[in-house]
Amino acid sequence: MAVTNSNNNELTNLELSIQISLSGHSFCVLDTNTKTIVTLKSESFSVKKTPSELLDAIKHLFNTETVLKQPFKAINVIHVNDWSTVVPKPLFNEDTLADYLKFNTKILKTDFITFDDIHPNDSVNVYVPFTNINNFIFDQFGSFTYNHFSTILIEQLLTFEKHSNTPKVYVHVSDTNFEIIVINKGKLTLYNTFEHQTKEDFIYYLLFTLEQLQLNPETIEVLFLGEVTKESPLFEIAYKYIRHVSFGNRMDTYAFAEKPTHNHSNFTLLKSL
Repeated sequence: MAVTNSNNNELTNLELSIQISLSGHSFCVLDTNTKTIVTLKSESFSVKKTPSELLDAIKHLFNTETVLKQPFKAINVIHVNDWSTVVPKPLFNEDTLADYLKFNTKILKTDFITFDDIHPNDSVNVYVPFTNINNFIFDQFGSFTYNHFSTILIEQLLTFEKHSNTPKVYVHVSDTNFEIIVINKGKLTLYNTFEHQTKEDFIYYLLFTLEQLQLNPETIEVLFLGEVTKESPLFEIAYKYIRHVSFGNRMDTYAFAEKPTHNHSNFTLLKSL
């Protein structure tokens, strides 16, 4: 989904991606001439913010980060929330967007609802973006592109698994949520998002999903992405109950001024470029 405006015609070789959620934000800047990520930063909020508090935090970010005060040739905004649902394209009708969301998301009549095409899967991701953030970015920079983070996540994993003949389960972890993406023979079997407060919450949802899809914890391959390490309680408890647990890989196509600690972190942010 793109918004267009011709405010920004200054010549620049820099592209910005910024990922925004009620629990934190991250951003990176790509030098397209050298194909190098020159800046990569993130911040987690100690307390989950409201959408209006989130806008204040993003305004503060743009006011205080020197790197964000320059022009960009392209800007990608990534909305992270659980106000989304994936719809098969044959069942999709652009005139009834609210109907897809109302069964699994609390939406207001005033909410702006949009959608992304998920090209490898012939499906559509219907979601509510942070409209106040979009308006702020538009006022600051003019033209920009935005997506729901799960669009990027699903598209990239389907691309990775395009030629695979075996089922795989990907688990994408953030501070308060995690996503389960199941792909079998290059096709999306399941995408769902869950809140987790404890490692017991996490393993319950993960094992329940495997059971429902008749995937054997002794044989299925489970790969972790996102903000998780080998020492994380979530990884440790998964390793206890599932035989084949490992980490995914972004398969970076860019150099880094400062290499991220892990090849599986900042997945959607870096794959949005």
